[in-house]
Amino acid sequence: MLADYASGMATLVVRNLDDQVAERLRAQARLKGISLEQEVRRILTEGSALSRREIAARAALIRARQRPNGPRAVDLIREDRDR
Repeated sequence: MLADYASGMATLVVRNLDDQVAERLRAQARLKGISLEQEVRRILTEGSALSRREIAARAALIRARQRPNGPRAVDLIREDRDR
């Protein structure tokens, strides 16, 4: 949730963040000698600087790594339906 645009800085509240994610962020911040808030701000700033083309390219790489070389689920469902 974003709020308080009048000051030129938004406030962001993140709910239901996994405890392990929060701990990894704390550890990253600790290693850099900065606060958790500074580390999260850095990550959000860097992440939001990507162009749509860069985001699409990264998403394509992730999808390619996650796809099994076997048949697609939709093909398996159609095959099962046709039996």
